[in-house]
Amino acid sequence: MNFVLRIPLNGSPEQIASLRALQQAFAQVCNALAPLVQQSRCWNRVTLHHLAYKQLREQFPAMGSQMVCNAIYSVSRTSRLVYQHPDSAFNLTRLSGKPLPLLRFADTCPVYFDRHTLSVKDGHLSMYTLDGRIRFHLALRPEDEAAFHQQKLREIVLSRTPKDSFELSFLFSPPAPGGEIPAAPKPDRGAIPEYVNVEEAP
Repeated sequence: MNFVLRIPLNGSPEQIASLRALQQAFAQVCNALAPLVQQSRCWNRVTLHHLAYKQLREQFPAMGSQMVCNAIYSVSRTSRLVYQHPDSAFNLTRLSGKPLPLLRFADTCPVYFDRHTLSVKDGHLSMYTLDGRIRFHLALRPEDEAAFHQQKLREIVLSRTPKDSFELSFLFSPPAPGGEIPAAPKPDRGAIPEYVNVEEAP
């Protein structure tokens, strides 16, 4: 069974400022990619990577290459939720061939990380920012520490809290029988995320 470990990041004002700047830059990359999704009606992650990665790297040179890949993942994931989820008001079947609405990501959108851009070892966290790597000490319970070694880490998400601080969410899946790789988690059910504005085409 999947489970989520949430860890607050209690950093210095400088560290929080770095996370806020990264979140804003991540949203800019997502918003640069969203019109391509709207025009091409394609949100497959691999296809989007081939279509847009080079251009995004040129457009956002300060953003690391792997973070651009993570922004592509974010847009692909959110597009699946908006355009494919049966409960979405913008599901393709409800649009009946009309132009796709445009997705706009707020500066408070979640930032996705991976093993190249974030690491946890011996209770210490190292994560990518535009200002270089920053580090935090994590007060992990023994069972939380064990999860990093015994379970499959599916997603790492940095989110801003209502109190304008940050937390990391780690989504784990148990190892599949026979060593098979567990299926990737499906987007959550329910309403359109609050960090996305859906602009309907005129």
